[in-house]
Amino acid sequence: MRFHLIRSGTNPPGGQNRIPPVRNEEKDQRERPGRLRVALGALSGLLSGFAALAVAELVAAAVRPQSSPVIAVGAASIDATPAAVKDWAIRHFGTDDKLVLQLGILAALTVLAVALGVLAVRFRRIGAAGVLLFGAVGAAAAVGRPDSTGFADTLPSVVGAVAGAVLLYVLVGRLTTVRPSPVSTPGSATGQAGQGRPVSTGWDRRGFVLTAASAAAASAVVGAVGRSLDASRGRGAIASRDKLVLPSPTSPARPIPKRARLRVPGISPFVTPDSDFYRVDTALVVPKVDATTWRLRIHGKGVRRPATYSFDDLLRRELIERDITLTCVSNEVGGPYVGNARWIGVRLADLLAECGVAPPSRGGPADQLVSRSVDGMTIGTPVEDVMDGRDAMLAFGMNGRPLPFEHGFPVRMVVPGLYGFVSACKWIDDIELTTFDSYDPYWVKRGWARRAPVKTESRIDTPKPFARPKSGTVMVAGVAWAQHRGVDKVEVRIDDGPWQEADLAAEDTRDTWRQWSLPWRATKGGHTLTVRATDRTGAVQTDKRTRTIPDGASGQHSVVVTVE
Repeated sequence: MRFHLIRSGTNPPGGQNRIPPVRNEEKDQRERPGRLRVALGALSGLLSGFAALAVAELVAAAVRPQSSPVIAVGAASIDATPAAVKDWAIRHFGTDDKLVLQLGILAALTVLAVALGVLAVRFRRIGAAGVLLFGAVGAAAAVGRPDSTGFADTLPSVVGAVAGAVLLYVLVGRLTTVRPSPVSTPGSATGQAGQGRPVSTGWDRRGFVLTAASAAAASAVVGAVGRSLDASRGRGAIASRDKLVLPSPTSPARPIPKRARLRVPGISPFVTPDSDFYRVDTALVVPKVDATTWRLRIHGKGVRRPATYSFDDLLRRELIERDITLTCVSNEVGGPYVGNARWIGVRLADLLAECGVAPPSRGGPADQLVSRSVDGMTIGTPVEDVMDGRDAMLAFGMNGRPLPFEHGFPVRMVVPGLYGFVSACKWIDDIELTTFDSYDPYWVKRGWARRAPVKTESRIDTPKPFARPKSGTVMVAGVAWAQHRGVDKVEVRIDDGPWQEADLAAEDTRDTWRQWSLPWRATKGGHTLTVRATDRTGAVQTDKRTRTIPDGASGQHSVVVTVE
C-alpha cells in the first residue's frame, strides 16, 4: 500500500489551494454597513454640517452678515418664490415669515447633512464632495445678490464647506480601521506567515468619540465667536442711533384732535406703537447702518445737479413732522398690515427740486423715481405723486424717536396715499430718476403693479371674529382709511339688514385713518357684521373681493359672532 503524506501548507495531488480566500472586509462593510455605522454616519453628517455653518458664521462676521450661506440662500429663495406664495406666507405667518423661512432652510440642511453622512459611510469621498457642492451653491447665492460686494461674499460658504467636508471625511474614516492580516503562505512547509489581504478590526471607538466631541465643542465656540463679532459690527450703528437727538421740526404736526381717539375697548389705538407697527420686507438680516457714514445719492434722468447728502445734511434742513398711515399691499381685507405713526424728516420734493428735477406735468423727462436700499431692494414711485404737494418725505424719526432699525434707520421714504411696495423704501441710500418704460423695480418684475394708490378700506376691530358677546348693546368699532383722499363715511350692516351709518371720530388729516363706532342692540343667535367706507371723492368701498396681487386687496370686511 502506498500512503501519501499531506503536509501542512501543501495541496493534495491534483488538488487546488483550498485555503479560503480572505474577503476584503473594507469593501464588505461598504456594501453592507451595519445599523450602528449608519447611525454614526448620520451623526457625522450632523456634526459636519454644524461645523460648516459655525465656520461660515465666523467668516461672515468678518466679511458681512448678508454673506452667510443661510442668509444668502434664504434671500435667493425669496427672490425666486412666486408672488402668490409670498402672499400666502405673509398671510399665514405674518411678520414671522422670515423666521419660518430660516427654520425651513436649517431643517433642510439638517436632512441633507444626515443624508450625506449616511452616504459617506459607503462612499467616503462622494459624501465629502457633497458638502463641497452645497458650499458652492451658497457661494453662488451670495455673489448673485444685488447688494453683493464681490468675491469676498463667497468666502463664508466656501470656507465653511471645506471645514465640513474635511470633518466628515475624518469622522467616517474613524468608523473603519483596516490593517494587513497575517496568513499562511501556500506551499510553505513550516506555515510561516506572509502578507495577506487587509481586514477590518472594527471601528475606532476612542478616535471617533474624541474627534466628534472635539468638533462639536470647537463648532460651538466658533459659532459663538462669530455671533459676537457680528454683534460688534453693528455697535457703531447702534451708537449713532443712541446719540441722535431729533431736532425740533420747522413745520410740526398739529395736535391730534381729542375726538380722534375713541375710548372703545378693543379698537386699534390711533397712533400705532413702534413695537406693534407692521413690518413686511425681504431682509432676513436687518441692516444696521451707521448714520455717521450714511450717504444718499440723487442722480439720473432729468437730474441737472446730481447730489450726495450726509445724515447731518438732512438734519440741518427744514424739517416737517406729519401723521401718516402706511398700508402694505399684502394686507388682506380686514388684515393687520396697516399702521399710523408720527414721522419727522425732510420733504423729498425739496431735495429733488434742488437737483433740478421737474415732474412730468411740468415737462420733466422722468416719470419714475427708483429708490434703492442698502440691501439691494429697488422700489419704483411715480415722480408726479412725490412732487404734487403731498407730504412725501425722507423720514428719520418715528413717534418722537429715531427710526427703529426694523423700520429703516437711518432714513426711509414715506409717501402718503401709496402702498409701501411703491413708496416706502427702508434703509434708503440711492435715488435714481428714470422712466417706467425703461426700468422695472423688484416687485414689478414679480407681477405687481407699477402704480398702486391705496384703496379705500375699513376694518372691524371689535367684536372679534367668533366672539360670543352678551345680548344687549354691543359696541361695534374699528378703523377706516383712504390715505390722501380722506374718509367721509363708514356704514355697518347686520346680517342682510340695511346699512347703518356709524359715528366717525374726528379726522386728524386726510393722510391718516379714522376710528369709527356703532352701538348695536344685539339679539341672541348668530350674526354677520359687515363694514364699508366711503372716501371723500364719493367712492364707496366695493363688495367685490380681489386678491392682493397686483395692486392690493379689495372687498368688505365681515365678522361672524354668536350673541348669548
